[in-house]
Amino acid sequence: MTVMPVSGALRLGAEERSSAFASREESVTPYLYKVRLSDYGILAEVSGTLRAGIMRFTYDRGGKSWVVMQENGQEGSVRIDPVRNEVMLSSPVRRIYSGSGKLAGFNGYAVIRFDHPFKPGGVWKGTQRFAGKLASESGPSQAGSWIGFDLRPGEKIVAKVGTSFTSLEEARHNLDAEIPDWDLDRVAKQVRATWDEQLGRFRIQGDPYHKTIFYTSLYHSFLLPRVFSDVDGSYPGFADEGKIEHADGFTYYNDYSIWDTFRAVHPLFALIDPQRETDMVRSLLAMGKQGGFLPIYPAWNSYTSEMVGDHSVAIIVDAWVKGLHGFDAEQAYRLMRKNATELPATQDLYLDGRGRRGLVSYLKYGYIPLEDTIADAYHPNEQVSRTLEYAYDDDLLGRFAASLGHTEDAKLFAARGQNYRKVIDPAIGFARGRYADGRWVAPFDPEVKASYITEGLPLQYTFFVPQDISGLVEWLGGKQRFAEKLDRLFASGAYDHGNEPSHHLAYLYDFAGQAWKTQLQVHRILDQQYSNSPAGLAGNDDCGQMSAWYVWSALGFYPVSPGLPRYEIGSPLFEDAVLELAQGKTLHIVAHGAAEGKKYIQSATWNGAQLDHAWLSHEQISQGGELVFTLSARPNLNWPSQ
Repeated sequence: MTVMPVSGALRLGAEERSSAFASREESVTPYLYKVRLSDYGILAEVSGTLRAGIMRFTYDRGGKSWVVMQENGQEGSVRIDPVRNEVMLSSPVRRIYSGSGKLAGFNGYAVIRFDHPFKPGGVWKGTQRFAGKLASESGPSQAGSWIGFDLRPGEKIVAKVGTSFTSLEEARHNLDAEIPDWDLDRVAKQVRATWDEQLGRFRIQGDPYHKTIFYTSLYHSFLLPRVFSDVDGSYPGFADEGKIEHADGFTYYNDYSIWDTFRAVHPLFALIDPQRETDMVRSLLAMGKQGGFLPIYPAWNSYTSEMVGDHSVAIIVDAWVKGLHGFDAEQAYRLMRKNATELPATQDLYLDGRGRRGLVSYLKYGYIPLEDTIADAYHPNEQVSRTLEYAYDDDLLGRFAASLGHTEDAKLFAARGQNYRKVIDPAIGFARGRYADGRWVAPFDPEVKASYITEGLPLQYTFFVPQDISGLVEWLGGKQRFAEKLDRLFASGAYDHGNEPSHHLAYLYDFAGQAWKTQLQVHRILDQQYSNSPAGLAGNDDCGQMSAWYVWSALGFYPVSPGLPRYEIGSPLFEDAVLELAQGKTLHIVAHGAAEGKKYIQSATWNGAQLDHAWLSHEQISQGGELVFTLSARPNLNWPSQ
């Protein structure tokens, strides 16, 4: 939905009704957006709540004035109701990735209510204009409308917008519940207080430049997944289920970029906002119940088959091992096991995005051979990456099975968790494509892109074994050889922070007994890959993953292995940081020397006791306490003691 205030001559075309503005007359905050539209002499201000928004337009010139609205799809409808002072828009949602272009089974709805009576102008459909008409029905072109006002110079128009994925009535209900008055300043103040409370749980002492990056990253980490349910809990059933569902006792979330966010975003929620993370797990389980399979990458309330792995497992198990038990564990286990062992009953359901890609081959060989091109996925091929990521998920599933007393399944999935050894060639020590008869692909260069690797290099994916890093160290020839391979990766420029397969790599030196190199590389990434500028990220934010990496790493530790309740220590960026955790707990991180740019840990204590390993357990962190580092400009090769 687009809403544009216009003054003077009516301009309806998208480019015609646009306006220039000066950046000095634009203000952007998490709670209020404000800009002066210089072509029209209009000050536009916007704020919003979870499901509703409020806009205030100050028309400096007065006289003939307009508001032009359009739905942002290509086949929606619009209706003007001058009795209610409302304009209603709806637009059917179409899917992306698998099933791209198909109807997703629900609409986006918006009700726009004005504080002034208006004169209905008309509606349009595509390029056709219908002056005086009050409605435009759905059809294969974009719909819009315009309304008019006669205003005094300086007069303000306030518009409120309620949104819903369920119905226009629910959009109206959301609006009435969340913005009952016309006071934009009150809403902005309320939203500011909400963000102050959320971001204020982190109290950071440091230079303004890095603090700005930190709090911007923290803000970005909270933006997705999105709240999808209405204030009364209603939402459209997942995967075109065909009925309205209700989230009873929780908030239903959707649009998970799981392949990205399982790494750092969800572990961050699990630590600092366990109720939100529990609701996100319950939402995934609701999707699995309604659609028959856990989603691998749910977007637009549908299956997608986008990306590789099956990391709903990682999110669910990570929550469970960190004490978030506010969901049905047996239901979760049944759904995770189904994903790991079964395909949909029909090919149509499989092509629609349900189930793991390449599962038949994976179950037969313990890896996905190059002959299986995975032609039915949004990303074809990528066989080695899929194998490594399924092995990780299976290992976590085995641990979950053991915690629930499913002993035989625990053994089965623990064994499958070792499947990484089938695609990492011990003769050369790199992940490598493999044929069904066991032959390794040749020629081979670990620093050259390959079709069997997802968005990365064989050199990077060699290190994707978060479930068994110690076992990987031995598989690759021991700590020294493991460290040498990491050295090669960083020296060659193969580290690519703009994409997720690299995000854990700097922390792996901790497992090779060379923690000082983790400290060095983490600081290099913090300094070189992030900046306080519009182009401040090395890649796109991937729904908060890039930002969450910064939050964790600036604090001094990182969840290298989601699903295992521990964090690997890097090197803190700030002299002093305080985190308010759940249940009144507080984590205090002190880093003597950080203010001078020192990065190498000389010693560390946890609640006064010497810390002799480069990791902390979730149990320690979540209970709160004091973590104190002494940093130096020179590396300490003996911390922690070998």
